[in-house]
Amino acid sequence: MGGALPLTLSSLRDAYSSGVTPMAVIEQVYCRIDEVSDPGIFLCLFPKERLLAEAEGLGAYDPEKPLWGVPFVIKDNIDVSGHPTTAACPDFTYVPEQTAFVVSKLQSAGALLIGKTNLDQFATGLIGVRTPYGAPKNSLDADMVPGGSSGGSAVAVAHGMATFSLGTDTAGSGRVPAALNNIVGLKPTLGALSATGVVPACRTLDTVSVFALTVTDAYEAFCAAAAFDCVDSYSRTVETPELVKAPTGITVGIPSSDSVRFDGDAAQAESFAHSVAALKARGATILEIDFSPLYEIAQMLYFGSWVAERYVATEALMTTNPDALFPVTKKIISSAEGKTAAGTFKDFYQLKTLISHVKPFVDACDVLCVRSIPTFVSVADVEADAMGPNNLLGTYTNFVNLMDLCGVAVPTPSRCDGRPGSVTLLAKAGDDAKVAALATEVEAWGTRKLGATTWDFKADSLPDEPAADVIRLAVCGAHMTGLPLNHTLTNRGARYVRADKTSSDYQLYALPGKGVLRPGLVRTTQNPSASVALELWDMPLSEFGGFMKTIPSPLCIGTITLADGSTVQGFVCEAAALHKAEDITDLADWRVYLEKIA
Repeated sequence: MGGALPLTLSSLRDAYSSGVTPMAVIEQVYCRIDEVSDPGIFLCLFPKERLLAEAEGLGAYDPEKPLWGVPFVIKDNIDVSGHPTTAACPDFTYVPEQTAFVVSKLQSAGALLIGKTNLDQFATGLIGVRTPYGAPKNSLDADMVPGGSSGGSAVAVAHGMATFSLGTDTAGSGRVPAALNNIVGLKPTLGALSATGVVPACRTLDTVSVFALTVTDAYEAFCAAAAFDCVDSYSRTVETPELVKAPTGITVGIPSSDSVRFDGDAAQAESFAHSVAALKARGATILEIDFSPLYEIAQMLYFGSWVAERYVATEALMTTNPDALFPVTKKIISSAEGKTAAGTFKDFYQLKTLISHVKPFVDACDVLCVRSIPTFVSVADVEADAMGPNNLLGTYTNFVNLMDLCGVAVPTPSRCDGRPGSVTLLAKAGDDAKVAALATEVEAWGTRKLGATTWDFKADSLPDEPAADVIRLAVCGAHMTGLPLNHTLTNRGARYVRADKTSSDYQLYALPGKGVLRPGLVRTTQNPSASVALELWDMPLSEFGGFMKTIPSPLCIGTITLADGSTVQGFVCEAAALHKAEDITDLADWRVYLEKIA
């Protein structure tokens, strides 16, 4: 896997323009599927020979097609002409004559469809194990649930079997599996992606969603699929401009300290605090909001009248053959049988009341930032309690579509225990580009692998050059986001720019001493050497002199060469201090060292 071509859009485009064929990429995809060998991922995997023929039929590389030669998969509640749609229910299975609108759009853009993936039956659930076909395994930890209902779509991308995938999202199915598998989950504005050819769960709240390894990949796939569909009565036109750098000085809403929920998970709380600190560092104003009304809205999705929409979608089976449904799925949907029209209107009124309570605070924010999930859920948890863990995973997702928000679940640096970090950025309907732009900066915090692969995350583009009245500073240790000395940057008005690395000729040491642990970075002509992980910060020139006075010997500020050959100012170490230091060049990342000694 380490030598395989990363299946990001930028990597594929570079490869195709240099002569790599889409047939070679297809061979890699099917090799990876065989290597992972998880029979729970696909419900319909198309024959490799068919994909090789389709790849060859693309002809010469055509960069005008934004998804030329790009492999993708879809959730098996989305139609493909001539192939069964099951919605993970054998007795529901049918063979459609037409391909879903969104799939056709993607294929027209040059994408190659590999197959259809497993799901929580009828897209009812956030855990990914409510399927009679055998659940897919979480790509990172088989003891954890894969997330649902779009679990198969998320796991396939996380394993490097596809560049992107389609899921659906009603209660969080396009975000929860992303958080559990270290990938991006883009949940569009309702109606932006056509639902023609998609089995409904809650028709008024459903959207097709996109999983990918990076935010820009997810957004580009979204743009290729987004179009008004006159056949879909819920379709609407949503602008899809090219992404530009998100502005600084935005207002970000987060759950207040007395309403935030982590279910006792201290590592999750710490990870979220680091994310909030990083947003502050880039100039955001943080507004704490009482999330209690949002949690009440979330409860309405499964315990209010909207569960009746799930009954409508499955009514034929519920009235003629209810035992065809997975037991827990039948239990959830059958709860709709006691709902009344009067009760439905009361729920509509209550929803409006709750939204009115929180709307002034939400409107005061450019985006909301929440943890994608409050904590992790294991397969054993679900076996012991089929309902509770599922509801827990929806804490920060179930209210979103009821409020007509768009959002992106985006990876953040790993938690202190090594589990993946993730936050979800939310904004009002139509702000898909704005929330994705900010998400591209969030995913660049720290260093990470893409999904469950060995591929390193690489930002697709660099931000603008620093302004004339700031100095760009590279830090590689205790001054990094969330670490003990980061406040000495933020208190002086420094703003986070991005994660980066040195050129490949540096050595990294852990310096001896008491108090805050510090690294020593030295450029060298010797081996071993490495590209060392950095963070770049812009500090006002007026503050830089005062900051210099805080730097103790043997550290000093010098010129550091970055991986792209450009130079910035940053922390370096006097060579005389290294004879008692521990050489940690092989780790090449201070955070990795801290995790190792923790």
